[in-house]
Amino acid sequence: MSDVPPLDWLADHQALDDDELDRQITGEIARAELRTLRLPWVTADPVPYVDSPYVCFRASAAMSDHLPPPLVAQLLDDEESSVRTTMALHARDQIDPDTAERIDRTHRPDKRVRWRPADDFPLPTDVLRRLATDPDPRMRQLAPRDPDLPVELARRLAADPDHMVRRTIATHPRLPTEDLTRLLADPSESVAATAAANPNLPTTGMHQLLALAGL
Repeated sequence: MSDVPPLDWLADHQALDDDELDRQITGEIARAELRTLRLPWVTADPVPYVDSPYVCFRASAAMSDHLPPPLVAQLLDDEESSVRTTMALHARDQIDPDTAERIDRTHRPDKRVRWRPADDFPLPTDVLRRLATDPDPRMRQLAPRDPDLPVELARRLAADPDHMVRRTIATHPRLPTEDLTRLLADPSESVAATAAANPNLPTTGMHQLLALAGL
């Protein structure tokens, strides 16, 4: 089953009569429940359900701490993000850096949440530094988790075209003063506010903030 259920019928909802629209909505609700439902009795006896066509059965099986390694590997490579993530959280001792990166890179939560797999599976320094130049801005956001990030990479991220990347690096202790001060005037208010909260902001930067506030 795909990560995002098809909702094309909503575009033509005006062409549906009330009964058909109600059936369509009920069907979508049922599909959503089948994605999020977790079944303890499946977790207790997971092996028969690892190949289920339904996400809720595979995710429930992935909650087991007693699956044999081949089935763990299968669920870590499941087509559904929630199944992969659930399996990783229940097989922590089998998650190497490559697997951790892959699961985070392909993480597609059903709801908007701040948590991401890298929060539970920290990536090694060499991986974080490599990700500083990754094509995916979401992955570049991980680079500042390296407390010893080279200055040249920190400066590069401070000039990143993606505002979320700039906001993440704005808190980094190794970001040079001139780059940090420049972020105070960032087009994104959230980036500027984050830079303003950096304890390494020099006195001149603080004066700049006070002047902008009219104080």
